[in-house]
Amino acid sequence: MTKKRKRRSPEQIVKALQEGEAMLAAGKSSAEVFQALAISEATWMRWKKQFGGMKSDEARRLRELKLENQRLKELLAEAELDKRILREAAEGNF
Repeated sequence: MTKKRKRRSPEQIVKALQEGEAMLAAGKSSAEVFQALAISEATWMRWKKQFGGMKSDEARRLRELKLENQRLKELLAEAELDKRILREAAEGNF
């Protein structure tokens, strides 16, 4: 039986990292921290690498920028397609 994977927002990850760091500073072992946060050591390391030192508002802004970047890439792709169609239509008319 496998556990259902829990997706966490960047803000939740940053908060969990802060809680985990506080538990470690209070003298808890790594295993106790991972169990309390319901994550594996690999997840902890990945989160530390990706979100270490971030504040929750910075993580939110990062997510917003990623979404905006995706929308801009889609718009650029549509514009390039429109240019190609217009170029091909212009070549055919002459």
